[in-house]
Amino acid sequence: MPVINRLADFQDDIVAWRRDFHRHPEILYDVHETAASVAEKLRSFGLDEVTTGIGRTGVVGVIRGRGAASGRTIGLRADMDALPIRETTGKPYASTIDGRMHACGHDGHTAMLLGAARYLAETRNFDGTAVVIFQPAEEGGGGGKAMIEDGLIDRWDIDEVYGMHNMPGIDVGAFGIRPGPIMAATDDFTIDVHGVGGHAAIPHESVDPVVVGAAIVQALQSVVSRSVDPIASAVVSVTTFHAGDAHNIIAETAHLAGTTRTLDPAVRDLAEGRIRTIVASIAAAYGATATLKYNRNYPITRNHAEPTSLAAAVAADVVGPDRVDSHVAPMMGGEDFSYMLEERPGAFIFLGNGDSAGLHNPAYDFNDDAIPIGCSYWVRLVETALPLQGPDR
Repeated sequence: MPVINRLADFQDDIVAWRRDFHRHPEILYDVHETAASVAEKLRSFGLDEVTTGIGRTGVVGVIRGRGAASGRTIGLRADMDALPIRETTGKPYASTIDGRMHACGHDGHTAMLLGAARYLAETRNFDGTAVVIFQPAEEGGGGGKAMIEDGLIDRWDIDEVYGMHNMPGIDVGAFGIRPGPIMAATDDFTIDVHGVGGHAAIPHESVDPVVVGAAIVQALQSVVSRSVDPIASAVVSVTTFHAGDAHNIIAETAHLAGTTRTLDPAVRDLAEGRIRTIVASIAAAYGATATLKYNRNYPITRNHAEPTSLAAAVAADVVGPDRVDSHVAPMMGGEDFSYMLEERPGAFIFLGNGDSAGLHNPAYDFNDDAIPIGCSYWVRLVETALPLQGPDR
């Protein structure tokens, strides 16, 4: 496995950074200490520019290569935020903040990009500019969109953008990628059913919102099973249902909420339309009313063809072609790197985390053995996408 030797030399430093981030998890945009640590390290590495406060708490670093003929700039993105989960790993570097933990590996993502930035700032064996992007609020806060709205793409004139996420179930030393949709659009909905409350012993004088809500839940299962093409992918899940306070009272209202996940814009439109029709029609059929709030959140994470081919080739250079699944199955989870891919060509790749607990699990931990592999991928990606020419080589 041709991991870059210099990166292996300071792997212990990168592991120490990762574990320090793990001990001190921060949520959404409130990543002030993490961002300050990232900026301080980038400055100590000798980057040409370090800018903080992009997208509220994001950090951007600029590394100019030894060659400048290409005039091209590529962006490399890592996320910094943790999750509101109580950790159960029992690790000596476990979270020191109750109810928060790095349960998705963003501590590892941040540390690996820092390691790559350190190496690239030392060597500068590329023609053009590498921009390292440290993003807040990936976990539901839309930090990627906030950074774009704050000028990320245009201010640094980024031509292509690349992202990486660890993945439990993929072997350490392996990668997964695919062209086209690789992660789903993540929409959510809330449904408030309004009935007529009353005594549970006199149901005919009431309109029971629990019965109406149950009928809506059942009918929503038909969206995927009977409205979406079986070859396509979609998820409609009702995840909360709240009504009533006593065993002998028919409630006045019921509150439901859930999520929709899709990999195709037409299916996304279809699912929303069917949900709207089902909710309104069933409520009316029972003599109730219902209000639906439907929110479109992260877009589909869609890899572009040429950058995906490049990323797969670079991964194969690092770990060998037999360790890269270039047609990995897409995931129905969401990722706000999708906003960056809507602005510029690029690709998102999965890095194997081995046989670990799953993402967003209180027993999850990032696998430090993946660090030199991920760092090497970042470095080789820059050097391959921005090759030195002529006497600079």
